[in-house]
Amino acid sequence: MVTSSHEAAHRIFQERPELLVPVFRVLGVPLSSKVAVEALTGDATEIRPVERRVDSVLRVESSDGTRFLLAIEAQRRRDPEKAASWAYYLAFLQAKHKLPVLLLVVCRDRATAKWATGPFRTGIEGWTALSTHPLVLGPDNIPVITDVAEASRNLALATFSAMTHGEHRDITPILDALARALGQVEVETALYFRELLELGLGDTPARETWRNMMSVATYFPGRGTIIEETYLKGKGEGRAEALVDVLEMRGLTVTDEARERITGTTDAETLTAWLAKALTATTVDDLFTDDASPAEAPDNGGTEA
Repeated sequence: MVTSSHEAAHRIFQERPELLVPVFRVLGVPLSSKVAVEALTGDATEIRPVERRVDSVLRVESSDGTRFLLAIEAQRRRDPEKAASWAYYLAFLQAKHKLPVLLLVVCRDRATAKWATGPFRTGIEGWTALSTHPLVLGPDNIPVITDVAEASRNLALATFSAMTHGEHRDITPILDALARALGQVEVETALYFRELLELGLGDTPARETWRNMMSVATYFPGRGTIIEETYLKGKGEGRAEALVDVLEMRGLTVTDEARERITGTTDAETLTAWLAKALTATTVDDLFTDDASPAEAPDNGGTEA
């Protein structure tokens, strides 16, 4: 059964292909700075009784004309059966698509990453019929990103780095740098990466730290993330109450006066604007700064023409 953290570890490559160039640079594999990526089905089933699926399969074409498939597997622990499965995936995909294939294995712990490098050989003593050499990403070769500017330059890599180092003893500076970087981008992008990382951190203690930075809107329905919980609560009780919840989850003090102003506002456009500000506000008063919403405009006693 695929877990949330398992899915996030390979899905990020499908949805954020800009991650491939820095990752291939880490692995020492040459790849043009401009690539076109297409997600393919991971189905590698030939006969109905035997079903095999690769986590993710990407068709990659770089600006220099290089074309290949990238099979991506998220691996949480050693699995002796993977040697045969991975060899099968590579052979099947190359035969089906008539393109060379690389295997990328994503690991969160060093022991699994060391094992996953292989090589995994098929044959008898003195003769190798088939040898599989995966590319492996793990804590030892994914950079630890604690600089806000560096995180801002590539949000996908910073998010993937935080996933990979989720059990790092100094995870807080990593999360803090990413959170600050996300505070500088448009709301939808920030929400996407925040929720993706929550899924990617799995059951690590770092997940609770990250959950405090979550907000309303969900890209992964049915997974029980705090974003989804707050979003559903907001749909049932109203945007104003959800906004107050977001502010309090971020550790901001909501005074009685501010609470009354928020809950007393029914204009959806105003509340949406305040929700956007709530993601990066340092105080609740920041929500109301330069607020020129028609619903909040003072009554000057004018009459309609």
